[in-house]
Amino acid sequence: MLQRLAVSFALLALSACAGQTTVGGSPSMQVVPGNALPPPDRADLLSSESRPYYVGPFDKLTIDVFGIDELRQREVQVDASGRISFPLAGVIEVAGHTPGEIEVLLRDRLRERYVRDPQVTVNLKETVSQVVTIEGQVKKAGQYPVIGRMTLLRAIAIAEGTDEFSKLDEIVVFRTVKGQNLAALYDLRAIRRGNYPDPEIFANDVVVVGDSKARRLFKDFLGVVPLLTTPLIVALQ
Repeated sequence: MLQRLAVSFALLALSACAGQTTVGGSPSMQVVPGNALPPPDRADLLSSESRPYYVGPFDKLTIDVFGIDELRQREVQVDASGRISFPLAGVIEVAGHTPGEIEVLLRDRLRERYVRDPQVTVNLKETVSQVVTIEGQVKKAGQYPVIGRMTLLRAIAIAEGTDEFSKLDEIVVFRTVKGQNLAALYDLRAIRRGNYPDPEIFANDVVVVGDSKARRLFKDFLGVVPLLTTPLIVALQ
């Protein structure tokens, strides 16, 4: 999988350099100034403490309409096209909306169908669309839901942590932002020491722990940009 990702992922480089540095090869790499792997936007998340959750296909919702027994605590699953069907409201497009926004959509639709002052509550019961994939040298690799704010340390903890043989300076995060594929190399020990912030992890990210193939993507830059002071992000042109 990593070989396929290495070819297909465009990567940004985060370093202390003021300008861009290009390294030859096929494809070539480029070091780009910056200080963080950029977050995905709303459209990227459609494929918290302060972060909204956007509902996606196959998520399960619990919908409660106060005062109408037939519409109390109904469990609804979003279909593959991002829609739900709800009594009296019909079919509604919900993908890309937060639960709060879905409450408004249902309230307006029910009001149109002569339900007087509908009071609607929508809660996320189960997420399938908003997950992070964690691979490599962790105790329990797999896909995990992203609800609320998640960081790299928290993501690895959810996968039950690393073991004594894990290569803690070979943590790679792959992400797609506005159609551009990015990756960053982190040193887990440096983050734990507070050398740089624990980066946020978003839905659809792929976190790979301790895989030398992933680290080789960055080998041309490791002598110039030590991971002890900054993460490293490179771009394949």
